[in-house]
Amino acid sequence: MASDYTDVLQKLCHHLKQFCEPDAQITPQTDLIHQLAIDSVKLLNLVMEIEDEFDISVPLNALADVQTVHELANLIHQIKSAQQ
Repeated sequence: MASDYTDVLQKLCHHLKQFCEPDAQITPQTDLIHQLAIDSVKLLNLVMEIEDEFDISVPLNALADVQTVHELANLIHQIKSAQQ
């Protein structure tokens, strides 16, 4: 189970790098909005990539409570686990 979360986190970080400055450091505690400057358009594009990568559907209302990379990885992991 932990390795699934780690896999989700690694893939999420890979996708996040496409939306950030090249020198941005991404850790589980990184704030998506304040540290990575992920705005609503970037977030929607990121969600589309996440949905394709993990073959899941992310409810947009669930994103309202997501602020950090860890919280987004945890949400993806929960959705993915619920589908199995």
